[in-house]
Amino acid sequence: MPTDQAEITTDQVLSRDIPWETYMTTKLITGTGLQLLRRYDKKPENKKADLLDDDGPAYIHVFVSILRDIFKEETVEYVLALIDEMLSANPKRARLFHDKSLAGEDLYEPFLRLLWKGSWFIQEKSCKILSLIVSGRPKSQDGANANGESSSKQTTTTINDVLKGLVEWLCTQLKNPSHPSRGIPTAINCLATLLKEPVVRSSFVQADGVKLLIPLITPAANQQSIQLLYETCLCVWLLSYYEPAIEYLATSRSLPRLIEVVKGSTKEKVVRVVILTLRNLLHKGTFGAQMVDLGLPQVVQNLKAQAWSDEDLLESLNQLEEGMKDNIKKLSSFDKYKQEVLLGHLDWSPMHKDLIFWRENITSFEEHDFQILRVLITILDTSSDPRTLAVACYDLSQFIQNHPAGRIIVTDLKAKDRVMKLMNHENAEVTKNALLCIQRLFLGAKYASFVQV
Repeated sequence: MPTDQAEITTDQVLSRDIPWETYMTTKLITGTGLQLLRRYDKKPENKKADLLDDDGPAYIHVFVSILRDIFKEETVEYVLALIDEMLSANPKRARLFHDKSLAGEDLYEPFLRLLWKGSWFIQEKSCKILSLIVSGRPKSQDGANANGESSSKQTTTTINDVLKGLVEWLCTQLKNPSHPSRGIPTAINCLATLLKEPVVRSSFVQADGVKLLIPLITPAANQQSIQLLYETCLCVWLLSYYEPAIEYLATSRSLPRLIEVVKGSTKEKVVRVVILTLRNLLHKGTFGAQMVDLGLPQVVQNLKAQAWSDEDLLESLNQLEEGMKDNIKKLSSFDKYKQEVLLGHLDWSPMHKDLIFWRENITSFEEHDFQILRVLITILDTSSDPRTLAVACYDLSQFIQNHPAGRIIVTDLKAKDRVMKLMNHENAEVTKNALLCIQRLFLGAKYASFVQV
C-alpha cells in the first residue's frame, strides 16, 4: 500500500470532485440518486443536517447503492468519507440505517466486503461505520437479517455474519496490521464497542483473540498510547464477564500486567477500568490468591490514599480490598498465613501460637527464596500498627525456634537491627515480643525453647 494513500485524510478525500452525472449516464446511479447527491454534496454541515433530518433513509439508500455498484476506489473512499462525516457529527444517525423503509436491502454487505479491499482508508472507515451501525441497531433485530427482515432469505447478510466478519478482520489487524501505526488502535477501538455483544465475545475467544490483547496491557507513556491502553483494558473488562474468556485470562500473563498498569498509571479512567476488571476476576479460580501474591493489597492501599474525583472508583477499591480479605478466610492454614502477611495486617489469630502449625509448615517459609519471611521483616519497617508489629516479632521468633537454620537466615536478612529498634517502642506488647525475638536470635534454637512468651 503506498504511504501517501495510507496517510490520506477525510478532508483530503472530501475535497475531490466526483462526476456524479457520468455515473447516471452509465446507469450506475438513478436520476433520483443524482438529485439527492446534488443537493447534499459540497454543502455546509447545517444544510446537510437538515437534509438528513428530512430525508435521511433516502440518502443512506443512495450511499449504500454506490458502494454496492461502483468499484472505483476514489469514489468508494468519497462515499465512505461522507458517511463517516455524517456519523461523526451525530452518531445517533446510525439509526437511519435501520429505518423500516430500507427493509429488504442488504445494507451491511458492501461494508463487510470493503473491509478486505483497497486502501487502508477504505478498510478503516468500513470498520468504523460497521461498528457504529451494528451497535445502533434495534435489539429486536437480533436473530434477523442485518436489515431487520426475517431470515428466510439465505442470500442476505445476518447480524451474526456481520459480527463474525468484523471479528475476523479485527483479529487479522491485531496479528498483522494493514497500517503500521493505525491498524492496532483502530481494531482495539472497534473491539471496545463490539465486545458488548455476546456473539462478538464468543467469536473473539474462538478466534483465539484474547492472547492478542495481552501484549498491549503495558504501562503507557504518551496520550496516544494511554488511549490505546485504556481501550485495551476496556476490552479485557468486557471479557471478564464471559467465562470462556476468563479461563484464557487465567492461563495468560494478564493479571501481572494489569497490576503493573494500575501501579504506574495516574490516568483515572485507566485505573477505574482495571480495578473493575480485577473486582470481576477476584472470585474466579485462583485469581484471588494470585492477586495477594502479586502485592495487590498494598497497591490498593496506595491507590486509596490518592485523591480521586470518582466516588465509584473509591467504592470499587474498597470492595476489592474487602474481597481479598474474605478470600484469606477460605484458604488452608499456610495459605491463610501467607495471605495475611502479604496483606500487611497481622493479628493474634490462632495459627500464630499454634506449635503444630509452625512444625508442619516451617519448610514452606523457604518457598520463593523465603518470600514470606522477607515480607515479615519488611513489615517491621513499614507498619505503624502496634498489633501487627508485635505479631511480626513473635512470628520471627517462632521461625528462629523451629527452623534448623533460623538464626542464620534471619541474621542474613538483616532483621536484628529492625527488631532491636522495636525494643524501645512505646507499646508494651511490641517491646515484649521484640525482646522475645532478640533472645531467641542470640540464644539459638538449643536454648530458645526455654524462653517463654
